Amino acid sequence: MPAASQNPSEPLPSSAVRSTSSALELGPRKKPSATDPLVHHGRHFGRTVHAFCNIRTLINNGILRLGELADQPDESFSAEERREHKIFLALLQSIAGLEERLLTGSEEETGFIAELLRKGASGARGDDTKSLKGAILDWITPKGQALSPPLARNVKIDRGFYHECTGALLCPTNLDWSDPEIKERLKSGEHLVSGDQWPIFLYAGCNFDPEEPWRGLLRNPLLICAFKHVFTSPSSVDKEPKATRSGNARIHGMRSVTAGSIAYIATQVRFALCSSPVFSRTDIVTDSERFFSSILELLEDPREAQEVHDLYVWWNRQVFPSYSSAQRIVTKDSALAKIQEKRRRALAASTSITLVDA
Repeated sequence: MPAASQNPSEPLPSSAVRSTSSALELGPRKKPSATDPLVHHGRHFGRTVHAFCNIRTLINNGILRLGELADQPDESFSAEERREHKIFLALLQSIAGLEERLLTGSEEETGFIAELLRKGASGARGDDTKSLKGAILDWITPKGQALSPPLARNVKIDRGFYHECTGALLCPTNLDWSDPEIKERLKSGEHLVSGDQWPIFLYAGCNFDPEEPWRGLLRNPLLICAFKHVFTSPSSVDKEPKATRSGNARIHGMRSVTAGSIAYIATQVRFALCSSPVFSRTDIVTDSERFFSSILELLEDPREAQEVHDLYVWWNRQVFPSYSSAQRIVTKDSALAKIQEKRRRALAASTSITLVDA
């Protein structure tokens, strides 16, 4: 049969496939592999930088900013475009050699890279959602007691506003869970909670002060448990680790929290507490994407820099045992102190000689 009459729905003969490919070229039809390093990097990117971005669009727009639009001043771009480019630069910084590959590679290779990264981010989100579904019940159950009524570890239908414990944690800060009318409206769905109506569990002790809305924000121990579960190891939640060991943080050299990682963990905890069975960015009931973005925007707002700095210090002390926000003072009379003192004297003498010669 002539080639022109080949049915497009039928696969090409193996000989035809071989004739159009080369062993010395990266074939664009290669399917993403879970073992590809880019999948691995995509998992970390989704957990620490941005969990919901369209990576293909992010890369395409980023390449334009580095190429055709490189001479355009930052002021010519919108605030959203500048924020997007900042995320793109964070992606480049996290993967050695990625910038060169994107700038020199073909459009097909760029699409292949974007798909691998997307696969990694999506896979990590799915894995974390699954593992936190049961673990969250251990953390919200009072020591030595049981939840009443009990909650299944693998079924979420009775969570959310249908259960007293999870409902109290998910109740927005502007509502009173103890009010029977409000409780019923939340349970029936009459009152739909948007993503920017933050739940009380984000606050230490589940206490919200409308006069001091920063007080205790994102300092609930429940968040720390989830962070350790995802980034250190599930076993590190119940006992103090001696180091960050072989968890996700250690593998990627992560020594401090990021805005994206805090927003990601808060989003995962919120979803684990709710009754929705499937994590979806477009779910209008959980409104997860808006929730994630609202926290991320606050943490990246330069006007909140001091509060955010204090929050990061608190988090780092909770989850990274070796973290220290203060510069270490060298012990007096130690060998290191003697070396540093000798260096200072030598530098002072050298400077003095130079001034005299001048």
